[in-house]
Amino acid sequence: MRRGLLIGGICLLLLGAGGYAVWRVAYRPNVTAFAEGPAYLYIRTGTGYAAVLDSLQKQQLLVEPGTFRWVAEHHDYPAHVKPGRYRLDPNMGNVDLVRMLLFGRQDTVRFELKPFHYIDRLPRQLSRQLETDSFKLELLLGDNAGLQSRYHLDTCTIRTLFIPGPYRLLWNTSAPVFLDSVAARYRRFWRPERQARADSLKMSRVQVSVLASIVQRETAQPTDKPLIAAVYLNRLRNGQPLQADPTLLWPLHGLGSRKRVLNVDKKVDSPYNTYRHKGLPPGPITTPLPGSLLAVLKPAHNKNLFFCARPDGSGFSDFAETYKQHKLNARRYQHRLDSLGVKR
Repeated sequence: MRRGLLIGGICLLLLGAGGYAVWRVAYRPNVTAFAEGPAYLYIRTGTGYAAVLDSLQKQQLLVEPGTFRWVAEHHDYPAHVKPGRYRLDPNMGNVDLVRMLLFGRQDTVRFELKPFHYIDRLPRQLSRQLETDSFKLELLLGDNAGLQSRYHLDTCTIRTLFIPGPYRLLWNTSAPVFLDSVAARYRRFWRPERQARADSLKMSRVQVSVLASIVQRETAQPTDKPLIAAVYLNRLRNGQPLQADPTLLWPLHGLGSRKRVLNVDKKVDSPYNTYRHKGLPPGPITTPLPGSLLAVLKPAHNKNLFFCARPDGSGFSDFAETYKQHKLNARRYQHRLDSLGVKR
């Protein structure tokens, strides 16, 4: 009798010890704790199980890599690797970690779309923050028929689709899905009341974006944007050429690198030369921020036809209704540039 009880007790102890061992392998926290916060595991599209293990080991993300492998293989994870950006919390055990990877429960990335002047800058900006295939994105942006079919825009006007600001995207977002996300934000911006304002100005969405891009290149001061928008709208109503200096620099790839427009620039043979061609240029010269778009939709009400940067370097402008007053303002600004030795 006593011998039977002893054997039974030993068996219970062994079962208890085995159960604890299994629990320890499966659920005990196995992710390395870093002082700077949670770690991230990046799994590129097409990556296999061996590469995942290699990344985990090289980055020292696991306390016991061997126990992770045991759980991963028992869950058949090696045959179901999914790409993405995964957040690894220190309290995560092997089962939770494997299930997260197995079901592709990845973390999103806060992608900041910054204004860009030229379309070839976008894939490079994107590749610094997402896995998105930049070559495929270039092909899509150059497919005129595809852009017209999907977004009702062409290779010249597609830049109006991009509204700078923060986006929440999956790290491995594909090029088509990225463009669709941009289009969704574009549609959200164009609420019915904003469309009504564009209609009241007798402008299309593309035209609003094109003018907003010019306003944005003219000033970074929010209070000046509606005033500058009013100047250009007044010129358009009067049938006058816009004579917007930034449009001269765009075809010369001088935006962002030139501080002064020369008379020779006004002779450039380009549909973007608003000194030679009346009306708006065929496309935007940069991707306008929401504030620039709203400045065009809600312009100031005045009769100003001219403006010029103030010579104090504040970034604000002086406005004028007459060319005579404008010449005085412009002369002061030009003298300021001369005193600073600015040639271009």
